[in-house]
This record gives sequence, C-alpha cells and structure tokens, in this order.
Amino acid sequence: MNTSINDHTVKLSRTVERLIAGQATSDGAGVKLSRVLTQNLQHRLDPFLMLDAFGSDNPNDYIAGFPDHPHRGFETVTYMIAGRMLHRDSAGHEGLLQNGGVQWMTAGKGVIHSEIPQQEEGIMEGFQLWLNLPRRDKMKAPWYRDFQDEELPKFVTEQGVAVTVIAGDSHGVTGAVTREITEPRYLDLHLPSGSRFEQSLAPGHNAFVYVYRGEVSISGKTVPAQRMAILANEDQADGVVIEASADARVLLISGQPLKEPIVQYGPFVMNSQQEIYQALSDFRDGHLGESAA
Repeated sequence: MNTSINDHTVKLSRTVERLIAGQATSDGAGVKLSRVLTQNLQHRLDPFLMLDAFGSDNPNDYIAGFPDHPHRGFETVTYMIAGRMLHRDSAGHEGLLQNGGVQWMTAGKGVIHSEIPQQEEGIMEGFQLWLNLPRRDKMKAPWYRDFQDEELPKFVTEQGVAVTVIAGDSHGVTGAVTREITEPRYLDLHLPSGSRFEQSLAPGHNAFVYVYRGEVSISGKTVPAQRMAILANEDQADGVVIEASADARVLLISGQPLKEPIVQYGPFVMNSQQEIYQALSDFRDGHLGESAA
C-alpha cells in the first residue's frame, strides 16, 4: 500500500443537496438488499443508473443468489466487502469474487450471466453499481474482468485515510478501471476518527457519497450510516471535503453525465423504446447472449 501526499487540496467543498435512504427490496432469487440509487434518480445522478447495497449474516437472505439473467446497454460494478460469489456468463467468462474484490462487467450488446454465493453461512456484504454506456457503446462486445483485493490500487493519506481506487483516479493514483466518456471515479474510503479526506471533482460531474459504517460530515451536514448524500453541483465548489469524528467507511462516486435519453426496462437500458423492444425480442428468441458466445 502506497502512502500519498494530499495533493488535491479543496478550496470550497460541495454541499449536501439531499440525503437518500435506501429502499428495502429483493432481487434475483430472493436476495434481500437496499436499493439506494433508484430509477427516479437516474437523470440527477447520470451516468449512474442504480446502486444496491446488500449485507446479511442470514444465509436465507442471500443463498439463492442471482440465477441466469440478461443485461444490455450498461456496465455493472460489483464490489464485495465480505463473502464469495461465483460469476458465469454467456461470453464464457467465469470468476470468483471474494472479500475486497471487484467484478467489472460491460454488458454491451448483450450478456446472460449468473452470480451464485459460494458460502453456506457467514456474512455476505457488498454493493452493485450500474454505470450507463454512451449511445455509441451500447451495442459493443461484452467485456469482463475480476480484480482481487490485492490487485486494486490503494493508498493512505497523511491523515491516515485508507483509499481503494476502484475506478478513475485520486491523489495521483489511477484506479483499476478508467472510462473515457463517463469518467467514473469510485473510491472506498476508510476514515479514522478525527480525519478528513479531500477530493477534487470536475465541474459538472455528478457525485454522491454513501456511508456504510459510522457517520461523516460534509460542509457541516451530518451523513449517517446507510444514507446516500447527493452532492450539489455548485459552480464555485472544486471538490468535496469529508470529515469523520469517529471511524467511518464511505463510498465516494462521481462521473461525467451523458445527457442522453435513458429508457430502462428491467435489465435493459437503452436510448429509445424501440431499442428496448429489440432487446426483448432478442432475449425471447435466444439471440441476446449469442453474439457474446
């Protein structure tokens, strides 16, 4: 783990526009989760489409997993805090997602995959983020990569904040994945008591913070556990300052909005209703994952 000098001093932090509590739901074969970024926030947090948080030590809440299901038109980023999940897809990819690891999958023109827990007891905890693809890339070939915990770039600030850079860059450290158009930044921050973390944010980029342990303060606003803070897009602000009076863990996510039409039907996210009809037709006729085989 590298030690980084804080070279991203923020002159004026963004403020918290509003706090969002996740909605309890289930997906797959009954996996219980909290949907934090819901469909009605897709335009506000463009290019991000969804964020699910899952965490339970009750096997009945997760053991059935997510059997075969299709995707088209976006990317999924699964970050496993604890537990083990086996991925298989129609493009022939297979990988085991373990503690601290990330699975990045570009569905593109179509993929059918399954995510099945590889444990019978213990805690399973993590997040799945959906990242939209620009119109030009929605029908590109599927892509997939597993990153184990030790492969993810990490650094520690002078104040002792441990940072995992899943996507984008932070303090001169480039993450596991970068994307040219959406420019996603995805950081996992472990803030010790009394510390602060500063991150520059590009003007116009949408950004949010999700607290999954403890609580933090942003521009004087307390953000408690299991809450997402949408950061205001203020012209004068050049970044965000996150402060922790006690130990806390948060996700900081930002990206360049696509400002394109978003038409979603379940696991398909396209730019028009006609493209959704085509995706449904391809899936019904058994052609969706065909091109990925």
